[in-house]
Amino acid sequence: MGDSSAKMPYRGTDSPRPVPPRPMRGRWSNARHYAALDLGTNNCRLLIARPQGPGFAVVDAFSRIVRLGEGLAASGRLSDDAIERTIAALRVCADKLKRRNVLIARSVATEACRRASNGEAFIERAYAETGIHLDIISAEEEARLAVLGCHALIEPGNGPAVVFDIGGGSTELVLIDTAGPVPRVLDWHSMPWGVVSLTESAGGGEDREGRLNAYRRMCELASEGMARFAARLPRGATRPRLLGTSGTVTTLGSVHLGLSHYDRSAVDGLIVPSPAMRRICSDLSGMSVAERARWACIGNERAELVVAGCAILETIMDIWPAERLGIADRGIREGILKRLMGAARP
Repeated sequence: MGDSSAKMPYRGTDSPRPVPPRPMRGRWSNARHYAALDLGTNNCRLLIARPQGPGFAVVDAFSRIVRLGEGLAASGRLSDDAIERTIAALRVCADKLKRRNVLIARSVATEACRRASNGEAFIERAYAETGIHLDIISAEEEARLAVLGCHALIEPGNGPAVVFDIGGGSTELVLIDTAGPVPRVLDWHSMPWGVVSLTESAGGGEDREGRLNAYRRMCELASEGMARFAARLPRGATRPRLLGTSGTVTTLGSVHLGLSHYDRSAVDGLIVPSPAMRRICSDLSGMSVAERARWACIGNERAELVVAGCAILETIMDIWPAERLGIADRGIREGILKRLMGAARP
């Protein structure tokens, strides 16, 4: 089972890529480090870690909003400005890979590169200028990696659970069975609406009424995008469980806690009552970008896009009416690291 709202060709591989050996100095020279890079429509994220027990310890991390998919919905192409921003971020990542003596790494690109007519050309340029080889992965692999990275935070319980990842250019939803030690994917769905693509398609409004109308339009588009998945979901679940991994849910979790700055230790694993999350979405949807930006944990970078994330989240809560929402500040990168280290362990 499973589908994607936009069936598009992609180039992907499960094979991690060894990083060419380089002369190293300093205290990390003998460490065995692994790296995972996730290039999405909105963000470029890198995680470098070393094996520790059954898991791993983070050695270094990097995250930058690059808006690679800015304007993609209208033009079908990655813009020159977006490519320049992204290449600059990838150069930072390449430098970290060199300095941290990374043994093996995998770098993936998602919806923006899947959709863009010049996605392959961008991949080739990124490799030529930074040495980072990005694999364009399918929506299904993206969903599975997100589940692998965050499933440990699903609340205990019986019956299936839904895990979702709201990206910049798409949203992945996965129905999983948690009865065994490793979750089993029962169904999955990808829709081509993320915070960037939905914002660009539905627009905004100058006054409160215009903003609320735009929000309703976002909810309608998200509902249409999830309709097939919603029709396949099992009915009558006694206690639906829901876990989200994305900048949207971590930002809204921070708002719920009233944080003055982002604190991963407070947000990762947080459980929020669904009515409380809906109230936050309702409040933000009527605010101007400037009003949202004044929230310290939203800021200028997320103020424009967070409302589209709210619309997607509310639609997910409509089709899978869990009483509480679990929040994960982990996902694709952690899933990649688990695969890399699992293959390397005896």
